[in-house]
Amino acid sequence: MALADSGKVISVRVGLVRTHAMPEWDHRETRTWQTAYQKDEAGGPVHAGPLGLDGDAVYATHVHGGVHMAVLVYAASHYPAWRQELGRSESGAEAFGPGAFGENLCVEHFDEVNVGIGDEFTLGGVRLQVSQPRGPCSNISRYWGIPTLLKRVTETHRTGWYLRVLHEGALERGQMLTRVARPHPEWNVRRVSAAALAPESDPALVRELAHAEVLSPKWRESFLAKAARQA
Repeated sequence: MALADSGKVISVRVGLVRTHAMPEWDHRETRTWQTAYQKDEAGGPVHAGPLGLDGDAVYATHVHGGVHMAVLVYAASHYPAWRQELGRSESGAEAFGPGAFGENLCVEHFDEVNVGIGDEFTLGGVRLQVSQPRGPCSNISRYWGIPTLLKRVTETHRTGWYLRVLHEGALERGQMLTRVARPHPEWNVRRVSAAALAPESDPALVRELAHAEVLSPKWRESFLAKAARQA
């Protein structure tokens, strides 16, 4: 694979905190929940800074957001499979297309297999770096009202990944996301995600990731704890 490979950004999305009805199958006492999961298409250029895109909110700041989770990316190539598996359409209120997984950027060409931790990209005047896989949470199931969806996302590793913003600037839909550095091709997003989730991960890989400075601190801490349990 060429180093300077590129994929088009087909959607740039931001969202505010909204209140939603709790699904009937979720038996929490409160019958509403709040989230900024729903992202709407940006109408033009958007500034990307160290904490993410202008106009994009974070609700649960203790688990989301921050410099290592500034921008969430999802592979456009996953959506046809989701539509087929879930019987969903490409348009309308129940559509599974760009934004369905709460991402800020929906991109062509790149996915969890050909993107690695520490990869650096340019997008317009912005420079970005892959910081960690997306750790899927229950909001995915809750938002779509599909109780098994989170489990399926985890099983398929069609999770998406986070970027940190190394150099801020404006970006917009239609620009090319171009990879300019790939320091650790062996640490692709899918492999790292699987190492975190699998009960019997390769101990050597776990130890490597526990000390991988390009990986976000929370994920390093998780691998450090896992390495201690495997010792």
